[in-house]
Amino acid sequence: MKVTASLFEAYLKCPTKCYLQSHGESGPSNTHAEWLRVQSESYRSKGIRRLTTSLTPDECVSGVLDPEKLAAAKWRLAHDFEAGTQDLESIIHAVERVPPTGRGQLSRFIPIRFIFKNKLTRDDKLLLAFDALVLAERLGSEVNLGKIIHGDNYAPFRVKTSTLAKQTRKVTENIRTFVSGNSPPDLILNRHCSECEFQAQCRQSALGRMTSAY
Repeated sequence: MKVTASLFEAYLKCPTKCYLQSHGESGPSNTHAEWLRVQSESYRSKGIRRLTTSLTPDECVSGVLDPEKLAAAKWRLAHDFEAGTQDLESIIHAVERVPPTGRGQLSRFIPIRFIFKNKLTRDDKLLLAFDALVLAERLGSEVNLGKIIHGDNYAPFRVKTSTLAKQTRKVTENIRTFVSGNSPPDLILNRHCSECEFQAQCRQSALGRMTSAY
């Protein structure tokens, strides 16, 4: 089973949500969840346009890229970068290529994630670190730095993803372990419930457990 960026994000918010998504379940539409999705997609689209405005067509690419050809790449920005390995997968919002500065050196690749919120959380940084992990394994080289563009002013925030690599790998291993089981994790209601498509389902389950306890 592949650990995807969406499963990784779901796990950070709620292991139960991650388990349900990994088993192909979906919940009814949720107004708040839909609003967040629309805001995120709109911000991402505008952010990519801002980055590509000054680039020529040959300096900007998108989609699946052949890692074997990256050493000779001339592009400066790749958006909607589809990166995957045998067990990891992410559609990275954007990747910046930094050309080598000397003979014998290789280009550096910096993953970029767009987040419309003004205040970043550790989960936001871990999502970027997951992108860096997938990108590094796809390229076969280290990716130690990433960038989050966020907030009303599209402010760039640099993240040393190497410092989050250990925790990122631990989360991916946790996901593999429990989604391969036959029963969901213990149900825990938290602040994410109000924006989750499984809110009604989990609430009903929690009420059922309370009733059976008496």
